[in-house]
Amino acid sequence: MTDNAIELDSSESPPGIRFSSRFNVAAPFIDRHLREGRGDKVVIYTSDGGQVTYAELAEQVNRCGNGLLGLGLTAGQRIVMIVKDCPAFFYCFWGAIKAGLVPVPLNTLLRADDFAFMLADSGGSALVYSPEYSTEVEAALKKMDDPPVHLLCVDGAEGSLEHLLSGASPMLSPADTAADDDCFWLYTSGSTGMPKGAIHRHRDMVVASQRCGVETLDIGECDLCFSAAKLFFAYGLGNGMTFPLWVGGSVVLYDGRPDPESTFEMIERFEPTVYFGVPTLYAAQLQALEQRRPNLSSLRYCVSAGEALPANILERWRQQTKLTVVDGIGSTEALHLFISNRPGDVKAGTSGRPVPGYEAKIVDEGGAEVADNESGQLLIRGDSTAYCYWNRPQKTAETMMDGWLKTGDTYFRDDDGYYHYCGRDDDMLKVGGIWCSPFEIEARLIEHPVVLEAAVVAQKDDAELVKPAAYIVLTDDAAPGSDVEQQLREHCKTGLAPYKYPRWIYFVNELPKTATGKIQRFKLRG
Repeated sequence: MTDNAIELDSSESPPGIRFSSRFNVAAPFIDRHLREGRGDKVVIYTSDGGQVTYAELAEQVNRCGNGLLGLGLTAGQRIVMIVKDCPAFFYCFWGAIKAGLVPVPLNTLLRADDFAFMLADSGGSALVYSPEYSTEVEAALKKMDDPPVHLLCVDGAEGSLEHLLSGASPMLSPADTAADDDCFWLYTSGSTGMPKGAIHRHRDMVVASQRCGVETLDIGECDLCFSAAKLFFAYGLGNGMTFPLWVGGSVVLYDGRPDPESTFEMIERFEPTVYFGVPTLYAAQLQALEQRRPNLSSLRYCVSAGEALPANILERWRQQTKLTVVDGIGSTEALHLFISNRPGDVKAGTSGRPVPGYEAKIVDEGGAEVADNESGQLLIRGDSTAYCYWNRPQKTAETMMDGWLKTGDTYFRDDDGYYHYCGRDDDMLKVGGIWCSPFEIEARLIEHPVVLEAAVVAQKDDAELVKPAAYIVLTDDAAPGSDVEQQLREHCKTGLAPYKYPRWIYFVNELPKTATGKIQRFKLRG
């Protein structure tokens, strides 16, 4: 095989993926498109009307790689990115990889304390940031004893990333790397505690894009993808960058915070063919659909991840839009979905079946596999998983065991091979000696017309016995009160086993979540 080459072995099922001994992932994701004649094709559309072709992308990636090397950075050093969804994210991410450096995108919605922690934890040698985040970035840097040496604001005069690009060469050969070498980091969302830096290899984006993007979601060259999930999020990184780049497609980038109005406007304006959302947003969009009927006719289907999608939301979305939502489960560690429904094969209320090339098993507390329809801990294995957490040997040993990744989720597999989400391992409740899934109770609550969102956690009664407690966000036209509480309890009692109804109901304006939309139930357990 030639340098930076990939071969798909069709004699295997699914086709085996082979990498050349010398492999830099920027070559197939960026350089390949020029050889295949896509130089003039628009790859990026932005919400402010901008467009970037494949040729322009390749040139700016090369300029960025050369510019970073020109600062004196050397192979393996980390480039921390606090960059909004814009072309500069592509330039910096791929430019660093092509130059043999390691980009580390951070959640742009975090605050100074979080940025300071991750900057220090990663040991980043350079920081690239969008000007919108200057206040938090500057506050973070003041908290650090040893801040990054090189600071590059994306837009600006001398010393900015823009200035760096303008003075750098547009020609750059891929650094001498291998498929199993460190490529980029992603920090976990912190839904269960402090974030951890998951280290991904050059091979990982190829595997996730081929297995999930092509073989599962059927993304192709003619698709225009629009992701409400942001690029710093593993789910958004695939949706909004690696999947379209892998197949020679295109992407629409929106640099604002997504809500029903902005996402509907983007879909009507740019007419994407695939839309990627999260359950929280789908619920809000359904409420907005009561007042507005946007034109969603360009979409082939929609995708959901980040949290399990309740069956009620999926069915209501189908009724309102005539579109299906393909739900699945993935993680920062696995890079994208490893269990998923498929277009044309969706079982409501489930996460689907394993993505080609991934294995899944459900085990009990002793590590033995359980029978179908019995719940347990979900473990997965696949070639896109991070091989360790940075500087967290104990957590690595607990989570990554003999090639298997402990997801931290409780699941059961039904008789047809579909996987059903029961909650995070530490979210499960034992009520009256029987294990109970908070997600099952939440899904029932969401079916009630006054409930917009729900989160269920364990709470002890006066006898120190564990019972379910529900935190409820009501729809705009509903008001809290004892009558609503009683309605919701009766609604649960009539649709669930008697012991599963919530003993306490708390009405709140919003639920605590990570910036990627995952409910932080541990904060509610408090």
